[in-house]
Amino acid sequence: MTNLEIKGERNERNGRQKKQQACSSGDKLDCIEAREEELTGKLQKKLGKGDEAIENMIDEEDEKHEDLS
Repeated sequence: MTNLEIKGERNERNGRQKKQQACSSGDKLDCIEAREEELTGKLQKKLGKGDEAIENMIDEEDEKHEDLS
């Protein structure tokens, strides 16, 4: 397991825990942020890229979809 895969697994686990706490407390914004962290961790494990690279990829996709609107 590479360093990035380990970090991805940690981010996924932390995001999942935060999501459970935030969603059960009813805090929608924290729940969304936790889901984003969990997704970033999953992508990091699968793609083998760092947090910043994953976030940049997501931002680029968001911009593409905004341009289509």
